Amino acid sequence: MPRYIASRLLQGLALVLAVVILNFVLVHAAPGDPVETIAGASGGMSPELMAQLRTQYGLDRPLPVQLGVYLGKVLQGDLGYSYFFNLPVTSLIAERVPATLLLVLSSVLLAFLVGTALGVLSSRKPNGALSQFITVLSMVGFAAPVFWVGIMLVILFASILPILPVAGMRSVDGSGEGIAGVFDVLHHLVLPTVTLGLVYLAQYSRLARSSMLDVLGADFIRTARAKGLAERVVLYKHALRNALLPVVTVLGLQFGNVLAGAILVETVFNWPGLGRLAFDSVLRRDYPTILGVLLFSSIVVVVMNQLTDLCYRLIDPRIKSS
Repeated sequence: MPRYIASRLLQGLALVLAVVILNFVLVHAAPGDPVETIAGASGGMSPELMAQLRTQYGLDRPLPVQLGVYLGKVLQGDLGYSYFFNLPVTSLIAERVPATLLLVLSSVLLAFLVGTALGVLSSRKPNGALSQFITVLSMVGFAAPVFWVGIMLVILFASILPILPVAGMRSVDGSGEGIAGVFDVLHHLVLPTVTLGLVYLAQYSRLARSSMLDVLGADFIRTARAKGLAERVVLYKHALRNALLPVVTVLGLQFGNVLAGAILVETVFNWPGLGRLAFDSVLRRDYPTILGVLLFSSIVVVVMNQLTDLCYRLIDPRIKSS
């Protein structure tokens, strides 16, 4: 197992390095000039000052030289300085990470638990009314775009049923402290979590249903029932554990998609996370901040893939680390 973990870590580091290089090339190949964007935001700038800024930011150097300098700084833990926010990129990311992790983890947890439960319920009677209702609900959730769901929820709870906040992470008055502050954040978290988790909830319910139907038709399930075990034991102890294997795999592999969806959700609900930071940085051609967010996201995805592989081995005893 230690050799296996070390091998996976080396593969992850190589993948992150390749992603960093690819992101750097693609970001700098995109149209737009950060200095011109800064000049436009400040109402104009002399050519001398623009040339000075390009020299200060290293934008006047050849692209391979810029890449080499950036990789050297990344290896030292320095992600650069934001062109627009005038702050270290590391500080900006550290400030926004808690909000994004809270949103992503709550959405994934909601989608995994509720989606798996709905899939298990619908598999008990595949042709029943409840199963058909869950199937239709899953199809609607799977087909609805994330940003459209967010906008519809904003319209619903901002004008028709104004019972939930539709913007921000905390109340404007900032009166919530201690336990009241925690409940205030959770109150603001409801709509972004439902919006981001709805699509993946539909996928997990369909996947859990299909996997449960396959497992329930296996020989060891018939043997368990023939031994006189209770249906609850057969369903949740024997069948569910095996049916969770594909769900756990998809859960880990789709974590990057959840982070990508968080950009849209955070923009719709003005959630102060990495997605909102990445969106603002793209509009302002803030290269260091964009690359920092992409680097952090790639590390999270690689780590989640490694954890998924380990969880897969823990769930399925047939897989051995040789």
